[in-house]
Amino acid sequence: MNFFSFITQDWAANNDSAKGRVIMLLFRIANFCTTRKIYYYLGFPYRVFYKILVEWIFCIEIPWNARIGRGLRIYHGQGLVLNSQVVIGNNCTLRHCTTIGNKQRPNGVLTGSPVIGDYVEVGSNTCIIGDITIGDHVTIGCGSVVTKSMPANAVVVGNPAAPIKTRLQAVEVA
Repeated sequence: MNFFSFITQDWAANNDSAKGRVIMLLFRIANFCTTRKIYYYLGFPYRVFYKILVEWIFCIEIPWNARIGRGLRIYHGQGLVLNSQVVIGNNCTLRHCTTIGNKQRPNGVLTGSPVIGDYVEVGSNTCIIGDITIGDHVTIGCGSVVTKSMPANAVVVGNPAAPIKTRLQAVEVA
């Protein structure tokens, strides 16, 4: 994938959110700097600029080395915090005041970070923490605290979050 295609892979997904477009464009440029060793060193000043602009001005923490799939949508991007080890699949949606990361055990050891599947919708004021897996096509309701793995096609709400229903998958006719 060439540079222009790489940095604009989230453009269409954020077509109704100018802030989402700007943040994802800035993230993808910083993330591109991880693709080759020469870009890593040449991109250092840009990554400093990225950290100051996105974290301090926009109040969104998306580490430049996070693994995020194509088509991430950011709605009302304020107070969004991601851990650098988080893995997010393709075509996911994140809303404001969402935290996705690891947790600290009583002995001081940090757990792993979540792996989020494709087409996951995350509501506002949601916490997804720990070494868990969120399946594909999951909807997580506003204010949920997800600390356990969730199956695919589930609608998840609550504190602690639990699936309240499972959506049927569309069957393709051959």
